[in-house]
Amino acid sequence: MNQKFRKVWVLCICLIGGAITVQGHAPKNVYFGDLHVHTRYSFDAYIFGTRAGPDEAYRFAKGEPIDHVGGFQVKIDRPLDFYAVTDHAFFLGMLDAMEDPSHPMHKHRTAKRMRTPKSNAERHTSAFRRYYLYLRFRNRPEDAISAWQKIIESANRHYIPGEFTTFVAYEYSASYSINRGNLHRNVIFRGSDAPREPYSRIHSRNPEKLWEWMDKQREEGYDSLAIPHNSNASDGRMFEMQTRRRRAIDESYIAQRARNEPLVELTQIKGTSETHPQLSPNDEWANFEIHPYQVGNNRRSKINGSYVREAWLNGLTLQTTLGNNPYAFGAIGSSDTHNAAETFIESKYVGSRSHLNDAPNERGSLPLSPQDPGFEPYSEEEIYASSAGLAAIWASKNTREALFDSLRRKETYATTGSRIVLRFLAGHYLNPDDLDTQAGIDDAYWLNEPMGGSLKGIADQEPSFFVWALKDPERNNLERIQIVKGWLDESGMQHERVFDVACASNAPIDPQTHRCTLDNVAPKSIDCGVDPTDSASELRALWSDPSYNENELAFYYVRVLETHSCRWSTWDARRNNVPPDSRVPFTIQERAWSSPIWVQPAP
Repeated sequence: MNQKFRKVWVLCICLIGGAITVQGHAPKNVYFGDLHVHTRYSFDAYIFGTRAGPDEAYRFAKGEPIDHVGGFQVKIDRPLDFYAVTDHAFFLGMLDAMEDPSHPMHKHRTAKRMRTPKSNAERHTSAFRRYYLYLRFRNRPEDAISAWQKIIESANRHYIPGEFTTFVAYEYSASYSINRGNLHRNVIFRGSDAPREPYSRIHSRNPEKLWEWMDKQREEGYDSLAIPHNSNASDGRMFEMQTRRRRAIDESYIAQRARNEPLVELTQIKGTSETHPQLSPNDEWANFEIHPYQVGNNRRSKINGSYVREAWLNGLTLQTTLGNNPYAFGAIGSSDTHNAAETFIESKYVGSRSHLNDAPNERGSLPLSPQDPGFEPYSEEEIYASSAGLAAIWASKNTREALFDSLRRKETYATTGSRIVLRFLAGHYLNPDDLDTQAGIDDAYWLNEPMGGSLKGIADQEPSFFVWALKDPERNNLERIQIVKGWLDESGMQHERVFDVACASNAPIDPQTHRCTLDNVAPKSIDCGVDPTDSASELRALWSDPSYNENELAFYYVRVLETHSCRWSTWDARRNNVPPDSRVPFTIQERAWSSPIWVQPAP
């Protein structure tokens, strides 16, 4: 069908019934940023020694270097497009406020210890555990309100519409029980104003209460959305098949969660939550940056209920029984840095917790003996940390309103820090002749669904999927594009499958295994040299699912893989002439994940 007539046809469809709505408008730009950043106003960042505040964090995101308490500077390789300081609402600004001699807890012995950031951060952490109850029962809302106002003012001061977007935001840091079962969310506000005080775990440790508060604030004019993160560390609690109070999920719960949590953070410093090898044994790429521990302790996190692909599958099951899906999340990445800054580059990783892990021997990549000066045993979990990740948003312009609206409609994707450009469309009207140019791709939005959307099936007509990826000009070339499918068969059983759909060097794809064979060579020595025998700067495909069944409910998302590169722990070892740590891979493949497109059964 001629593209001009397609537009006329869809406009005619939209006119039926009276209301004029032009749908499918294509966003022109992709923007990269970080929606998960901690500064001195977070109690834990303060304990670790961070003294950079929101102003320094925003200057870093714009490209300026900032000072690290370890005695060096941190600078990003390229400015970001958007940034959100998300300090913990729990004890917000309280430790920072205690620096004031007039503060009632200024002279407390633990407060005095906290004010010396260059001393032993591990001892600070141990001291704070004893200090916790003291603070809990002397909570001062005025400290949180004062810090919150400073955070809002900083975000508004650094916002440059069209050039650099800041969001008023914070982290809701609840857990299922005391220090177990991470249920953390970042709350992102759409506008320049926010409620007087952020809702925290002091108000309730039940995220459903947070959603009720968000609904109430929305009625007052403060629109926001919550983004759960580190589901991998939730001990199976993030994506349960019942409510927090152990009741059956119902339509009201689904509507409220979908309204307030359209997205999930798929990757960050504390690991990747896409899937787990035990959940996806036939996915060769499932064992990627798995951080096996819960947040704040060395207990292993339960696998079921903790990973996003499983949640996407369980969402299909709930949809068939309840008519809607509480787990139809879009995907983003972010850092969760507690330094106010993250470089997103393996070779420049300096840890995420200031003095606690700013040296290789503190993060486990170098051996450490009791004879070393300043010996301090590192936490077992440090070696599993990642140098990740970034949020990517397709939007018409770089403003709060445009970016927020794209977040809500889930036209987003996650990366491990590489700025891969990724587009993903599904529809019944994708013509290969129209997809050779940028203008043609933009026009294809008129009748098709982008990432984050839901496509209605049509009887006797298979959908097709268009995916296009461009490499980050500062990073490795691309190796392959994959489409991951999850679906329910007609008996309600869950299934998943990974399809290679585009491969470097135009490598053929085996129709039985759905894999291409490439001659990529991972770095073979500690010098981290790479021989990208098979790689590409751009990959694209127009793909049809060979297993498509119009009676089945399914989702599809894209995974783009770069060629192999050295992990940060290997870089640490290289610089210090020691063997890389054997507990983690020598190399990784940086990647991007799109938000899914859900395909509904044909009527």
